Amino acid sequence: MTGGAQHLAEFNIGILRHDWDDPRVKDFAEGLDLVNGVAARSPGFVWRLSDEEMDRAQNDPEGPLGGNPRTASTLSVWESVEALEAFVWNTVHRAFYERKAEWYDLTDALRFVMWHVPAGHRPTIDEAMARFRHLEAHGPSDHAFGWDWLEEARLWKSRACDGVAAE
Repeated sequence: MTGGAQHLAEFNIGILRHDWDDPRVKDFAEGLDLVNGVAARSPGFVWRLSDEEMDRAQNDPEGPLGGNPRTASTLSVWESVEALEAFVWNTVHRAFYERKAEWYDLTDALRFVMWHVPAGHRPTIDEAMARFRHLEAHGPSDHAFGWDWLEEARLWKSRACDGVAAE
């Protein structure tokens, strides 16, 4: 399903344990440009919602993300599952993932959803949250899924730090 006319959208959302300017999340906050830059240069990367648009969405109390000032999220599109996996598990992103417990409130665990989109489509935050809510309410399906739904996804099984990767 990830062939020619289809790409893969991914949305992840988490709540930081501390405010963005707190020294305890400094490495995370200061590393975002590096991680996003590596993503943008990765084979198979298509698009990412801009920092400005994401900041607006994260801080809008009337918006779908709830306006929590500690929200940290990403919405991006990739050519294939393999391209996204290579970025997540074979780049500096993995080092950040491995430190998630330092930075995120794991009682409000990191959340992640993927879905297929037509090539050229740029999903919105509203669309991403609708997919997330669908996954949460109904479990994985072709409409919304995690790594474990994708037969072609292999790296997450061997490289993920723990079971959170399936989210």
